[in-house]
Amino acid sequence: MPAPPNLELAPFESLESGALVERIQRVRSEMGPRLLILGHHYQQDEVIDLADMRGDSYGLSERAASSEQCRAIVFCGVHFMAETADILANRPERLAERGGLRVPVILPDIEAGCSLADMADVEQVEKCWSELAKVIDVDDVTPITYVNSTAELKAFCGRRDGIVCTSASARAALDWAFQRRGRVLFFPDQHLGRNTARAMDIPLEQMPLWDPRKQKLGGNTPEAIRDSRVILWRGFCCVHQQFTSYDVAHFRAKYPGIKIIVHPECMMEVADLADVVGSTSKIIREIEQSPPGTRWAIGTEQHLVDRLRREHTEQEIHLLSTKSCVCSTMSLINLPRLCWVVENLAAGTPVGVIEVEPETARWALEALRRMLEVK
Repeated sequence: MPAPPNLELAPFESLESGALVERIQRVRSEMGPRLLILGHHYQQDEVIDLADMRGDSYGLSERAASSEQCRAIVFCGVHFMAETADILANRPERLAERGGLRVPVILPDIEAGCSLADMADVEQVEKCWSELAKVIDVDDVTPITYVNSTAELKAFCGRRDGIVCTSASARAALDWAFQRRGRVLFFPDQHLGRNTARAMDIPLEQMPLWDPRKQKLGGNTPEAIRDSRVILWRGFCCVHQQFTSYDVAHFRAKYPGIKIIVHPECMMEVADLADVVGSTSKIIREIEQSPPGTRWAIGTEQHLVDRLRREHTEQEIHLLSTKSCVCSTMSLINLPRLCWVVENLAAGTPVGVIEVEPETARWALEALRRMLEVK
């Protein structure tokens, strides 16, 4: 008997928000704990309000994957996050516990990518590795990929005794790497790598920047590569790149006594001027634990800053910019798309399923497991 056709997206886009919320809630009620809707911190409020869990990319994947009752995950984030959730939720031991039953991971808009993750693809990194091998002993290099990367790059690290890191565990990953080998290739976020390595007293001259657009050695001399300890990839987050040292000076002048807290994906000159540099989770903890009346300017994605401002009216909270700093790809996911995917799921015609190729998932999992060991 042929499968029923998928429900089309177009009719959902003409519905009012209230009707969409009601229909999403109906599916949630029908499926109960078998369905988990995950909302990343950078997501729009209308979506966050419907999430069973909210958090950062790895934390959400880990929590959802550990659920014994979950049979479907809708990840309101971006593509690499859904890949990580698929890898963890359907790893061998979890599959065995469910008698081989896969948990589908659904991304409401498959075009919701990450510009940072897209700045390094596996072909570019393989080419970099081959070029490095002509100048240095790559057996002395540990590859580290930020979790904001494709499953293929996580697998690249898994195959080469490398590791994945989050913004919170980057220091631990570098410490682990240097206990084993003399050098690190860190991708795709140059600022996280540079800010973390500098905090470990590694000088800038030992951190050459590899530009995959350059024909020879990523734009470096052989001497620079031979003198390196951390080879940084030319990648950056388009949101965090917007915060500048001018912004810090502007807010300090306008609001005397204000505290500046920024994400480590911000540029080095911004991180150097901040009072606190930390992951999304650390930013949230700092705000939650600060006394009433504290003034903050926060250098991270605007949806999260706006949410913190509404949830902590006892403090004065500003976005560390006079411009909009929104993750545009995260914003592709909205109520019509969320309703569309959950109703298709309930109808037995899932759309937007993200499934990582088994061999890639196997090696990516190796790199993720190493991260957990040193976290």
